[in-house]
Amino acid sequence: MNDQAEALRNLVKQQELRLERKETRVITVTSGKGGVGKSNFSLNFALSLQRLGKKVLVFDADIGMANIDVLMGRTSTYSLYHLLKQEKTIWDIVQNGPEGLHYIAGGSGFRDLLELSEEQLNRFAAEIEKLHGEYDVILFDTGAGLSKETVKFITAAQETIVVTTPEPTSITDAYALIKMVKSMDMNVVFKLIVNRATDQREGKETADKISLVARRFLQSELPTLGIVPDDSNVSKAVKRQVPFMIAFPDTEAATAVSRIAKQYLDIQQPYSDNGGVKGFLTKLFRLTR
Repeated sequence: MNDQAEALRNLVKQQELRLERKETRVITVTSGKGGVGKSNFSLNFALSLQRLGKKVLVFDADIGMANIDVLMGRTSTYSLYHLLKQEKTIWDIVQNGPEGLHYIAGGSGFRDLLELSEEQLNRFAAEIEKLHGEYDVILFDTGAGLSKETVKFITAAQETIVVTTPEPTSITDAYALIKMVKSMDMNVVFKLIVNRATDQREGKETADKISLVARRFLQSELPTLGIVPDDSNVSKAVKRQVPFMIAFPDTEAATAVSRIAKQYLDIQQPYSDNGGVKGFLTKLFRLTR
């Protein structure tokens, strides 16, 4: 009888632990072209989410220009490469950033990921799945443009934030990326960030322009998540290798990103157990094969 009671208590405890586990949201941040401030936005957006009480992991998935650690003034000991080579576990490669923000350094590891054998993929998946429930948000900062790696991450994630600026080439490239991905998977959820806007009017005009074209030619809604003003303090923070949310917390850009993070959390909708890290991996590996 005592053994049965103990077994029942253990079962109840396990159920309670499962209920307490976080639902992990997987998002990507991308852009149609480089130089629009995508990685800087990703980092400071992640910090803002963390300040709102969310536990966040930033995954630097930019193969060619991985620089999240540089923006923080950190030197990463390990990266995804060491996990793929089975030299380290997932917890070994998670690095500590400012204000307790966790990140995983990028590099050539993501290209290696696309060439793994089935056995290696399964081993990799088992490690990555350990992240589910440990974080509220896992943010993949992808490479800019239409590389096959970037497209795979976009279509595997639950949603994608596209960063653009008011410059015509940036607008054109952002639309081209959205158009290409939508031609592959109409169910991809996009949200738009207009960065380096002279003022709210310019930012809104830019967002309306892209949204109108997406609605007319792609039959797709493209909601605007927010507008970040052009702010000289951002480049100063980059030179200091300190996130502008920390270096200049009261500046216009920091205020805007804080507002965007709050809005992002306010508009979140419940999602099924098919999402999260497991859902992301399932889609990613299906696309990889």
